[in-house]
Amino acid sequence: MTDLEMLSYVDHTVLKAVASWEEIKELCKEAVEYKTASVCIPPCCIKRVHEEFPTLNICTVVGFPLGYSVTESKVLETKKAILDGASEVDMVINLADVKNGEYGKVEEEIRELKKETGDKILKVIIETCYLTEEEKIAMCQAVTAAKADYIKTSTGFGTAGATLQDIELFKAHIGPDVKIKAAGGVRTLEDLRAYIEAGCSRVGASAAVKLASQKD
Repeated sequence: MTDLEMLSYVDHTVLKAVASWEEIKELCKEAVEYKTASVCIPPCCIKRVHEEFPTLNICTVVGFPLGYSVTESKVLETKKAILDGASEVDMVINLADVKNGEYGKVEEEIRELKKETGDKILKVIIETCYLTEEEKIAMCQAVTAAKADYIKTSTGFGTAGATLQDIELFKAHIGPDVKIKAAGGVRTLEDLRAYIEAGCSRVGASAAVKLASQKD
């Protein structure tokens, strides 16, 4: 697989708090030119991006980045995102529920959001940097049981991002219909290739397009 071909696995991402419209627009232009899997953008930008780039696959975030919004708020965020033109939603779980051992509560929240996304893609961010191995396994099981489409490692706003060890753990404990997205700390083409070869169907990255286009 060439460097440019790897970009078809990338959710081309800008989620920083101070992202300007010019930055978002440039991200979208790059995504169109280099055929990335999607753009991952803040919810407030979805409608404008959908109007100006109607063919672009738009991913957004819900309950981001800390995950402790109530489920009803996450449901409303999801409804609005889809109404505005998003076709993929990356939700953050309530990490306090995980730490309290309330795994069923997390699973139920994922189910509620999957009801809203329907045939659109739901990715579940479990923020691995804060979880024990036992908790990660429990979240693999919850994501599978709730019939989400993806399990995702990280927000990119935690204390650490994806690791190849976590990808191997996911593969051992998710169901056959669940895919994997790595995010957080994927800064080089070598990183991108390593995560794809490890079994990730998506990788969240902000620099991959720039790196691949410069190398090309």
